[in-house]
Amino acid sequence: MSIAVGILGLGFLILIHEAGHFFVARAVGMNPRKFYLGFPPALVKKKRNGIEYGIGSIPLGGYVKIPGMHRPAAGDLDIHFGRAVEERPFLRRPVEELRGRLEESDFEGARGAVDRVAAGLEGAGLSPGAERSAERGLADVGDALAPDAYWRARTWKRVAVIFAGPGANLVLALVLFAALYLSLGGEYRLGFALQADGNAVTATVDEVLADAPAASSGLRAGDRIVAIDGARVGPEQIAPKIRASEGRRVPRRA
Repeated sequence: MSIAVGILGLGFLILIHEAGHFFVARAVGMNPRKFYLGFPPALVKKKRNGIEYGIGSIPLGGYVKIPGMHRPAAGDLDIHFGRAVEERPFLRRPVEELRGRLEESDFEGARGAVDRVAAGLEGAGLSPGAERSAERGLADVGDALAPDAYWRARTWKRVAVIFAGPGANLVLALVLFAALYLSLGGEYRLGFALQADGNAVTATVDEVLADAPAASSGLRAGDRIVAIDGARVGPEQIAPKIRASEGRRVPRRA
C-alpha cells in the first residue's frame, strides 16, 4: 500500500511539474502541441485549439510537448527519413532539398520543403516502421520551424518555461506546508504541541517552543491542560477553544 501511495505521489508531483511548463509556455506564446495525464500511448485523446489533450496508458505523472525545443539540424533528417528514402528512392530529392535549406539556415524555405516531403510521403506505401518514423520527423521538423518554436523565443521566455516546472513544485510545497500549518490547530500556532496516545491527542503538553506565547505564559512540557478561559476542556476541545480566542489572551489552568 505504501509503495502504491509513493508511486501515486511521485506521479502527482511530475504532473504538477509538467503543468507548470504547459501553462507558462502558453502564457509566453509557445503553443504546446500535447498535454497528457500519464504517458503515451494514449487511451483517449482530443484535439482542441491545436493542442492534443489525452490520457496516457502509463498512469504516472504527465507529459507536455513544447514545439521546437531544439534548432532543426540537417543531421536529424537521416534519423527521421532514412528508412523511407531506402524504401522509396524518389523521396531522396525532397529530403535533400530540405537538408540543403536547413544547412543554409533558410528556415522559411525549409517550411516549403517540409510540405514537399509530406506530399511525397502520401501514398508512398512505406513499411509501418518507416512510415511512423517519417511522420514523427514531419511533426518534429515542422514544429521546430514554426514561429512559436521554443528555440526561436527570447531568452527570458525560454528561461521562464524551463523554470516553470520546478517552480510549480516549489509553489505546491509552500501550499502544502501552509495547509499543514493551518490544519495543526491553534495550540501549535501558539508555540506548543500536545502529546499523542496512539492516534489520539492527549491534554498533556509535549513540547513548548522557545520565545513563543506559550513559553512566555509559563507553559512547560509535561503540563496537563484541564481548563481554558475558566472552562474545563478535554483534549479534543483545546485546539478549537484556542482558535476561537482569535488571538486574545486566554486564562488557562495546567
